[in-house]
Amino acid sequence: MRIASLNMQNMRLLSDGGPHLFGARDRDDTEDAALDAEDRRLTAELLARTGADVVAMQEVFDQKSLDFFHDRHLVPLGMEYPFRLCLPGNDGRGLDLAVMARRPWDSAQSHAGLSPEELGQEAPEGIDPALPIFRRDCLEVRFGDLSLFVVHFKAPYPDAAKAWEVRRLEAQAVAHLVGQAGPLWLVAGDLNEPDGQERAVAPLEALGVNLLARLPDVERWTYFDPHARRYHGPDGLIASPALAARYPDVLPEVLRCGLGRETARYHGPRLAGTGWHRPHASDHAAVVAEFRDLY
Repeated sequence: MRIASLNMQNMRLLSDGGPHLFGARDRDDTEDAALDAEDRRLTAELLARTGADVVAMQEVFDQKSLDFFHDRHLVPLGMEYPFRLCLPGNDGRGLDLAVMARRPWDSAQSHAGLSPEELGQEAPEGIDPALPIFRRDCLEVRFGDLSLFVVHFKAPYPDAAKAWEVRRLEAQAVAHLVGQAGPLWLVAGDLNEPDGQERAVAPLEALGVNLLARLPDVERWTYFDPHARRYHGPDGLIASPALAARYPDVLPEVLRCGLGRETARYHGPRLAGTGWHRPHASDHAAVVAEFRDLY
């Protein structure tokens, strides 16, 4: 089983002038909307390069957006995922989690409603313990003996200190969930953890093995901040001890071929048509790992 994860960067279906997808760009920017279609062509080509059996996705607006992207962009590339799911989460802008799979899952469950009160956790100051923990969701999908948890934690802004507290709470909640999942589990997604500081997600990482940590330090980056001109590694694949031990030689691949050419640290081949900043597949690289003979 090949499992990939990608932050799709604001993928949503629009209807003005006919159905089309918003490009891989921030919603409040002034970037060229004429590049949107090329962005999504590149997003599809990037996912095709992963060859994934299961794709964990972040920043998908809704099921219609997911289905349109699949039918319009992936199917023509021979990448068909008959089983697709995007459930509404807590992000008011529709930055939801999604999963696509070639084979059916046994169960799928949203944890968007989970609160600190339900877990008996103490909420940080200024956070209502009755409100949901996850700023988006934690989507749990079970394939045989494997439980996959798709996550997208709180971004480190506008208040970095408060955001750290929220991410710590989210990480603790996922740690609770994986503790109930059985021996084989994988947490995949955008942890939104900035480099160079105490990690808010440490309680979760301590329970397993972040497979990205098997790569040399210089190969772990998955995101480029064009404003600060800095490279970060916010994306993670955290495997349970049992899963990591079963696959001691598995090294994740970081596919940067869909990033803009402004990412000068990457010297490999690019997808045809990739621009300096845009068009691009996403502002994140895709990460993928293969677990042979699983499920």
